[in-house]
Amino acid sequence: MTDLKIFGEHDERTVAQMWRCMGVGSVTGGVLCADGHLGYAQPVGGVIAYEDHVSISGVGFDIGCGNMAARVNLKYEDIRERVPVIANDIAKEVSFGLGRSNPKPIDHAIFDSPLWQDAGVGHLKEMARAQLGTVGSGNHYVDLFEDEEGYVWIGVHFGSRGLGHKSATHYLKLADGKDGIDVAPTILRDDSEIGARYIAAMTLAGQYAYAGREWVVERVRRILCAKATDTVHNHHNYAWRERHGERDLWVVRKGATPAFPGQRGFVGGSMGDNAVILSGIESEAAAASLYSTVHGAGRVMSRTEAKGKRNRKTGEVLKEGRISHDEMQAWLRGKGVHLVGGDLDEAPQAYRRLPDVLAHHAGTVTIEHTLRPFIVVMAGAEVFDPFKD
Repeated sequence: MTDLKIFGEHDERTVAQMWRCMGVGSVTGGVLCADGHLGYAQPVGGVIAYEDHVSISGVGFDIGCGNMAARVNLKYEDIRERVPVIANDIAKEVSFGLGRSNPKPIDHAIFDSPLWQDAGVGHLKEMARAQLGTVGSGNHYVDLFEDEEGYVWIGVHFGSRGLGHKSATHYLKLADGKDGIDVAPTILRDDSEIGARYIAAMTLAGQYAYAGREWVVERVRRILCAKATDTVHNHHNYAWRERHGERDLWVVRKGATPAFPGQRGFVGGSMGDNAVILSGIESEAAAASLYSTVHGAGRVMSRTEAKGKRNRKTGEVLKEGRISHDEMQAWLRGKGVHLVGGDLDEAPQAYRRLPDVLAHHAGTVTIEHTLRPFIVVMAGAEVFDPFKD
């Protein structure tokens, strides 16, 4: 039986979902990270290695979703008095939410890439051009942090927006795949025509996501009038061709950060918890993890559980949420976080605690920096966004 390495504790449905994925295609091994929870077809926090397949379900709809962090040559004390102004400037300069377009479309070399033709997604180029540098909603954010030496870090989390979502939807349909929770994953052979085109689409969406995060970090850096002194950047929804032992494999990570020895990653907790800069180390446990680690703290309740459900037209409460506005605000005040936007489904109470999650991955990564959030900017509660992960 193919090995599945499980870090931490998970509910039965999440583990069963992972085992279902392990039974489809040329699977050589799998990992469920400690922040894992149910996802579409494959768990978030799930990692699967294939000999010659890629998984549309595993990469997911938000192709290339990831994190970028940049330390700047300012200290928190330098800007402490200006925190509300800076937060509002970020909210004005960066576009958050559904279908938003950048008020100043960006001319970027990615729009000249041959991958648009290879992937058959040229018709999405103008939408993508308009959305480059927009953040979206859900758990996507722009944050400012303070490290242990007092220096400010800019942190962002989002992916490929409509380009990735529409590309994934297109190829899922072409492959006769099913969208849902309790369904088999949709996989493609890497040497098939559709497989090669999907890989081109995934590569393009990944490059687009990188460009968008870099643009937003640069925008915030300019707001701060600061210089970047360090950067950390990677995807956590993607398929990589990697060498493991004596084999070249496709490693599909959904909500999991690549962590080869010396490779650095930025991992957030929640809007009211510390984040970390970490790096991978060499060990048996690291190899068993397919050199993967968490991408966040992981949810402990669904969005609906957290904030409840209302009738959009009448405002009638259909289901009470488990978290109140006062509880969320009290947590944020206690942590010294200035929040713009956000909603109860992203409250700290809806997530695990990041130190607890990372403890399960001891011996696979080392923590370089601990980052305390003091500004969090997210889409507002009124925004619905189908492009979130």
